[in-house]
Amino acid sequence: MIGIGEKFPEFNKTAVVSLEKGKEFESISSDSFINEDNRWTVMFWWPKDFTFVCPTEIAEFNNNYSEFRDRDTTLIGASTDSEFVHLAWRNNHDDLRGLKFPMLADTSKSLAEDLGILVAEEKVAYRATFIIDPQGVIRWVCVNDLNVGRNVKEVLRVLDGLQTDELCPCNWEKGEETLTAALEA
Repeated sequence: MIGIGEKFPEFNKTAVVSLEKGKEFESISSDSFINEDNRWTVMFWWPKDFTFVCPTEIAEFNNNYSEFRDRDTTLIGASTDSEFVHLAWRNNHDDLRGLKFPMLADTSKSLAEDLGILVAEEKVAYRATFIIDPQGVIRWVCVNDLNVGRNVKEVLRVLDGLQTDELCPCNWEKGEETLTAALEA
């Protein structure tokens, strides 16, 4: 599995960005991860569309979309399903119709494979979350087993900590004091 401190792999994939006829799809590439606007990226993966745990996570990320936007962070959801399956799911699931972030389609599974997050038997992605800094470097990775959803508030807490570029103690929350490392004489 790709790790912290490594460059996020290069990719160019199709994503569902809208339900509006003729504007459903857009290309997204890793080129946007490297920027001078100090924009971070959070990419989170789910195993399969039309399942049970996945829409609860996707809806929760969407409920917190403004929190990510307020942190100058681009939010991208992804799975190994096609853009057409993503579109059908969005059209048929009440919690997914109003998504404010793209649903990336990694139909070839090449990006999930490059990230090292494919489940060996099923060739679907684990519930993986990546925080990528404005230089395109992975700064946090969290991977859950297929049957356990992630905690979006924890993703935001870690993002806040990384964006301080300071030492953040256990259970640190945005607005709390960070640590100062004193050198011994």
